Amino acid sequence: MNQPTEPKADKSGVRRHNLSLVLRTVHEAGETTRAAVAARVGLTRPAVSSLVEQLLDLGLLVESGKTFSGQAGRPGTVLKPADTGPAGLGVEINVDYVTACVADLTGTDRVRRTERLDNRASGAGEVLARAARIAAGALDEAAGLGLAPAGAGLALPGLVSGGTVRQAPNLGWNDVPAERLFAEALTALRPATAGLPVASDNEANSAALAELWFGSLGEVRTFLHLTGEIGVGGAIVVHGELLRGAHGFSGEIGHVVVDAEGPRCRCGARGCLEQYAGQAALLASAGAAGVPDLARRAGAREPRALAALAEAGRMLGRALSGAVNLLDPEAVVLGGIYPHLMPWLTPALTEELADRVVSGLWTPDAGRLRPASAATDAARGAAALVLRDVLADPLTHAVAAAGGRRD
Repeated sequence: MNQPTEPKADKSGVRRHNLSLVLRTVHEAGETTRAAVAARVGLTRPAVSSLVEQLLDLGLLVESGKTFSGQAGRPGTVLKPADTGPAGLGVEINVDYVTACVADLTGTDRVRRTERLDNRASGAGEVLARAARIAAGALDEAAGLGLAPAGAGLALPGLVSGGTVRQAPNLGWNDVPAERLFAEALTALRPATAGLPVASDNEANSAALAELWFGSLGEVRTFLHLTGEIGVGGAIVVHGELLRGAHGFSGEIGHVVVDAEGPRCRCGARGCLEQYAGQAALLASAGAAGVPDLARRAGAREPRALAALAEAGRMLGRALSGAVNLLDPEAVVLGGIYPHLMPWLTPALTEELADRVVSGLWTPDAGRLRPASAATDAARGAAALVLRDVLADPLTHAVAAAGGRRD
C-alpha cells in the first residue's frame, strides 16, 4: 500500500522558501556577497542574484561597497540586512517596570523606553494599557527612523500560554488575556497597528533567547538561564531550543522549595527559592534600599549585607544543583539583578554546586557559572522572536510593513 506523500510546493512556494534561505544566510553572516551566499546555500549564482534583487526591492537587504576576495574576477558587492523596514516590537512587563524596544532586522535595538513603577498597585488591564502607551511612543519614534512593526512580542512574568497569563503570583494575575488586552489598547492609541500580530511568552524564556542569539556564550547551546527580579525566573535551553515542557510552564525555578519550613511564598508554598534570592527578599534581608545600595554595602563589607548575599547564594546553589544534576547543562547564566551581585553571591553558590553536583564538573574554577551579557534582556528577546518570523517569511512581512500587496 502506498503511503501518502506531502504535497509538492509550487514555484511560488519554492521561491518564498528560497527568499527566506537567502535572507537568513545574509542575516547570519552580517555582511556577505552573492557568491558567498550561493556557495553556502547550494543555489546557482544567477538564482541567488534574482532572489537578492527581489530582497533589495522589498527593502530587506541593502548593498554597500565592494569586497575583494584576492582571486581573479570582479569584486563583489557587499550585502547586509536593512536597518529600515520591518522591525520587531518587544515589550517586557515586570513587577516594577515596563520596557519597550524596537529592533531592526539586524537585531539592533533602535528605540528603547523604560518606565519604573509598581505594577502590583494596578489591575492587569491598567498595566497592559500602560505598556501599550509606552510601546506606542516607541513605535512613533521608530517610524521616524523608517521602521514599521512586523509584530509585537510580550515578555510576561509567571505561567504564560495561549496568549494568557495563567498565573503570575507576584502581580496577583490569574487568567489574564494579555495579548488581547494589549492589542486592543495599542490599536486604540495607534489605529495603524490594528491586526498587528501579538505573541507572548514567559519573560525568562525571552531573556534566555536574547542571551542565546545576542550574548557571549560562544559555542554553548545547552544552558540554564536565571533572571533575578522581584521573584526568580528560569529558562532551559537545550541544543539551541527552549525546553518548554508539556504545557509551556517549564523553568519555574523560583518556586522550587529549598526549605520546607521557610517563609510563605505568594504561590502558596513555603520556602520557595525566591523567598531567599528574589530581589524583594534579598533587599529586605540586607536592609538595603535597592540593588545599588546593596552592592555598595557589600563592597563596604557590611555584615548584614554579606550575610544576606551568602544565604541567597547558598539557596541558589541548592536549587541549581538539583537542576544541573537533572539536565546536565554546559553553563548556568545569571541575569537580572544577579550580575551586579555576583562577587558576593558566587562563593557560596559555587561551593554548593561543587558539593552537590554528582558529575564533578562544577568546581569553583570550572567557569560554568556566567553573568548574562549586558546587551540581553527579555524585551530584546521578545522583539527578536518577531524578527525570526520575518526571516522565515520575508515576502509576507515586507508587504505588510509597506502596507501593500505583492503576489
